[in-house]
Amino acid sequence: MSENENVLQSAFQRYLDKVEEICQTKDWSAFADMFSEDATYCEHVYGDFKGREEIRAWIVKTMVDEFPGNEMIGFPPSWYVFDPPTNRVILDVRNIMRDPGDGSVHEESNITILTFDDEGNLIREEDIYNPAKFATMTREWCRVADAHGELSEPGKRLFAALGG
Repeated sequence: MSENENVLQSAFQRYLDKVEEICQTKDWSAFADMFSEDATYCEHVYGDFKGREEIRAWIVKTMVDEFPGNEMIGFPPSWYVFDPPTNRVILDVRNIMRDPGDGSVHEESNITILTFDDEGNLIREEDIYNPAKFATMTREWCRVADAHGELSEPGKRLFAALGG
């Protein structure tokens, strides 16, 4: 295995470990700290965020302050591929919602492309997904959570907006 491959694998493992830790602590500000100061985050619905502080403001708002992000509890990859020549890792991320009250699992996946520099610093993340599939999953999660008295007021508003 080349030095580049070792750096890429180590950087990706740090990323996975940190995301898992954040899922436990809910400290989404720490997510932004994984990125270089001039990194880019490309999110196909919300837009592009340039620099660590723009990434921080967006991720905290999305994952702490807003529904449905604040109901997601885990983001494990179902698969990943290393591309050492481009310093990229391409992965399928499972976006898992918390138990809506009946023990059922609700999730939707996205493709994420992580780009690291030669030293293993995260310089870009891009998330690619189908918003309609996320809306369908969220609507179903809301239906179940509402039936079990587990749906927050922001969730009720979104559920109504999604035609629930």
